[in-house]
Amino acid sequence: MKEDFTDFIEASGLLEYDPDTISKIYRKNPKRLLKRLWQTLVPIFAYIFSVGLDKITGKLKDESHARYRANQLTNLLVELGPAFVKAGQALSTRPDIIPVILLEELSQLQDQLPGFNGDKAMELIEEDLHKNIKDIFLEIDKEPISAASLGQVHKAILRDGKVVAVKVQRPGLREQITLDLYIVRNIAIWLKNNIGLIRSDLVALIDELGKRVFEEMDYINEAENAEKFREMHQKNTKIAVPIIYNELTSRRVLTMEWIEGTKLTNLDDVKKLGIDPDKMIEIGVQCSLEQLLEHGFFHADPHPGNLLALNDGRLCYLDFGMMSEVSRDSRSGLIQAVVHLVNKNFDKLSHDFVKLGFLSSEVNLEPIVPAFQDVFVNAIELGVSKMDFKSVTDDMSGVMYKFPFKLPPYYALIIRSLITLEGIALSVDPNFKILGAAYPYFARRLMEDPDPQLRESLKEMLFDNKQFKWDRLEDLLSNAAKQTDLDLEKLLDEVINLLFSQKGGFLRDEIVNGLTNQIDNINLKVINNINYYLPKSLKINIIQNKMSGVIFSIEPFTKFLDVLQKVPGYSMEIFLKRIPRLLNEPYTKEMSIKIAQKVTEKSVVRLVKLAAGTSI
Repeated sequence: MKEDFTDFIEASGLLEYDPDTISKIYRKNPKRLLKRLWQTLVPIFAYIFSVGLDKITGKLKDESHARYRANQLTNLLVELGPAFVKAGQALSTRPDIIPVILLEELSQLQDQLPGFNGDKAMELIEEDLHKNIKDIFLEIDKEPISAASLGQVHKAILRDGKVVAVKVQRPGLREQITLDLYIVRNIAIWLKNNIGLIRSDLVALIDELGKRVFEEMDYINEAENAEKFREMHQKNTKIAVPIIYNELTSRRVLTMEWIEGTKLTNLDDVKKLGIDPDKMIEIGVQCSLEQLLEHGFFHADPHPGNLLALNDGRLCYLDFGMMSEVSRDSRSGLIQAVVHLVNKNFDKLSHDFVKLGFLSSEVNLEPIVPAFQDVFVNAIELGVSKMDFKSVTDDMSGVMYKFPFKLPPYYALIIRSLITLEGIALSVDPNFKILGAAYPYFARRLMEDPDPQLRESLKEMLFDNKQFKWDRLEDLLSNAAKQTDLDLEKLLDEVINLLFSQKGGFLRDEIVNGLTNQIDNINLKVINNINYYLPKSLKINIIQNKMSGVIFSIEPFTKFLDVLQKVPGYSMEIFLKRIPRLLNEPYTKEMSIKIAQKVTEKSVVRLVKLAAGTSI
């Protein structure tokens, strides 16, 4: 018993995941380990044995039976406890490791578990906060209002009358988690060494899971995440984040403002608040994209219990234990990959996957390109706004399982976040398409973001073999215009930047030719007016040019203004304000010289024709 207590104390003191330290703890004190091994390995190997028999007899080829086995594994993980539930949730985002049917079943895995004894929760609060319960709260409900794999939440009233939610960690959780992670990691080592079908590094996956779970178990870390999230969205009047009471927060106790709200999936209750559920989903999608592509710090677990509609129309985020970060390069890389996808440039898309860390630089990309084409080409034909995210990710899961893909941890959490968000949205609107909802934000970012890589991506999207694609510009502008906070003047500046960029030479040539013809047309009109007063014997035979003398009849200007006029909020004044800038651009001087040369050439040709007595 003494040995059990010793390793219990050692494990409870671990603040960070360290597989070597955990191994030392349980190797020197094996009694608890052996007991837990019996509880876990017997059902696990019984399951593996039954699946092995099914494979030998060919039963796994039957989809319904394969799904039954996948569902059986999901239930087994719930029975085995928090670490196994978290491992299953981690696997549910890894199409590079497991086949599609198992992926689908594991994605249904929930970490809702029965609560623990309320008296123990009170003891833990007093132990961690070093105060008597009565000195902290006027009232506190001993019965939890909700319970998950890591802890449970109690409603309470502080001494000053403020209502709060108190999250309390399960007693002995850190000890149980460390022991289970040790077991799961060793199972992963065995599977890696003995099961040839598993290609990815399962041990690395478990280590990543261990780091994540230890972060989640540290409520001080969660409190800091909540404060950072609040600061990021403080200017967003549509987003609410509960106040954290840091003085009443420890590693195992988290005290925050009590939020009265309604789950987004309770449609009738949301509507009773006078709130349009579709509007809430729109706010959620917008906020998720801002987190992912603008801030690079995102909520990786936006399930229905963590998103509430408030009476004032705001969307409230809860539970900041599972957050993740995306680097600036990765954010730009994701947008570049979307550009190559929209342009159907699957060769460049395959190289994007290398840059983003999905594929090793040594991998032969040649067979992957047609696989991408098979997955995406039909979906792209329908248009981004109609693309079925779930269908595309399912198809991509097959590609990732077939080829040597390795998902970066941040990407697995992005997929988890988007699929969860889409699931909530589909409960509100069965026809919801998350990519269609996301594309306007993507379009705005692509048009406005000053990042040099995204500037190049914008040019790449709008030019095809030096041909400017007006339909793509119109599509981007119309989608960007769906964003309520679109800065139209900034967007117009970016289009002008395109015109005066190195790639904009084709457009500038069109403008030079158009202006040359306009000036030449004006010269003809002057000659025609003089010709009118000349005696009949001296009159010149002039072929009339029907072109207008208005500068905006030049084709690029005409097309551009046609596109721009469709954007809400556009006015000619916005365009005219940019004329001084246009005149001061370095390329403007070069264009002026070309125009003068071309007009001179046309005038010389006309003089030669006059001298020869031919029509002009």
